[in-house]
Amino acid sequence: MDSFLDFKINKQLHFAIEDLGFSKPTEIQQKSFAPIGSGKDVVGIAQTGTGKTFAYMLPLISGLKFSRQIDPRILVLVPTRELVLQVVDEIEKFGKYSSIRVVGVYGGVNINTHKEAVLEGADIVVATPGRLYDLILSRALKTKNIKKLVIDEVDVMLDLGFRFQLTNIFELLQEQRQNIMYSATMTDDVAVFINDFFKNPTTISVAVSGTPLDNIQQVAYDVPNFYTKANLLCHLLKDKTLFTKTLVFVPNKKRADLLYELLQEAFKDDVAVIHSNKTQNYRIRSIENFNANATRVLVTTDIMARGLDLNLVSHVINVDTPRFPENYMHRIGRTGRAEAEGTAILLTTQKEQPFRETIEALMDKTIEKIAIPEDVEISTKLTLDEQPESLERENPHSQQFEEGGESFHEKSDKNSQTNQGGSYKRIIKLKYKKARTKGDKNFNQRNKQKGKKPF
Repeated sequence: MDSFLDFKINKQLHFAIEDLGFSKPTEIQQKSFAPIGSGKDVVGIAQTGTGKTFAYMLPLISGLKFSRQIDPRILVLVPTRELVLQVVDEIEKFGKYSSIRVVGVYGGVNINTHKEAVLEGADIVVATPGRLYDLILSRALKTKNIKKLVIDEVDVMLDLGFRFQLTNIFELLQEQRQNIMYSATMTDDVAVFINDFFKNPTTISVAVSGTPLDNIQQVAYDVPNFYTKANLLCHLLKDKTLFTKTLVFVPNKKRADLLYELLQEAFKDDVAVIHSNKTQNYRIRSIENFNANATRVLVTTDIMARGLDLNLVSHVINVDTPRFPENYMHRIGRTGRAEAEGTAILLTTQKEQPFRETIEALMDKTIEKIAIPEDVEISTKLTLDEQPESLERENPHSQQFEEGGESFHEKSDKNSQTNQGGSYKRIIKLKYKKARTKGDKNFNQRNKQKGKKPF
């Protein structure tokens, strides 16, 4: 299928696709349409940025007939709140010329708001596992009519600890249903999950994680420490004509806030930060501003590495080198989407060098190294985790002593004695073998026979 015109879909969907500007389906979209449309269980393995959401939603929406019933017929599970909002938005675009009702539910919002939305009626519910489970238990959402279940980014859900909720949700759904699952990686946990809940699934594998996208240029810098990385980052981001929209990845929330403060000093409102400790409204606003070019740089953790469709990201900069190479692939997949050109930059310290080698081994490709520009200050300041371990002289728990030396000598005979208990009892026992008392009848009898007086 070289064009969406070759798909057997209704005119309303064709009109919506034309409005979105799509003309040629991606490989995962081509291969997914027929098996999903036939009602088979499907497992799709495809790298981030290949159009997985459209791949499963197009055949599902195409086969969804008009109904006035309140209970949903299609359930889509995703790992994060941002993905819920994104999938809901895409479904609304696909259903622009039809009467599809879609509701998104997720944590961090008053559950009564979602109860009201679900009770008004929906054809499709997009949810995070925790909030969906709460709605089912409260009986606000009934599952008897759900015939199609989609689990998007299932490997992320399992990593986030949603196995318990997913298992319980599966048990509450009708057994006769179609299961559809998409993931960027096929891990052992994912394989077990498929084996437990899927019935002879059709597996579609396209651009698996570890396959570098040809339209993403990858370069790397060897950098001594974090503050030098920050200096290099400031130097690069000064070129606003080249770095038009940059996503900066850091390992954790604490490092994200620190880097944001450093960049904000140089770029003011041109920089935003997003991570799981930020409020829902703040996170939504940061994404909207970034997509609308109101901010040029977005600092984030791996929460943004999966699934989210950010518009025309020119550069992805990895301030840290991911410990797991698959995370690197997910990160750089934020740029170079929909056949656009992109650039991925990797900053690596000496300690992180083995991680970069693992990434290169996964891709079977060497990342080009670039020298740090001469005008970038090499900082001597170190973060707490970069500082060498120091021993406190007065702290007995941290002091380490070497054996031998002038200050060490053998103990004298007097000081070599050890505590063996009371000396009187020990000496008596050695001298008389057995302690004798006035009540010892045998001892008294022997003394009487010898003419001696007992005690």
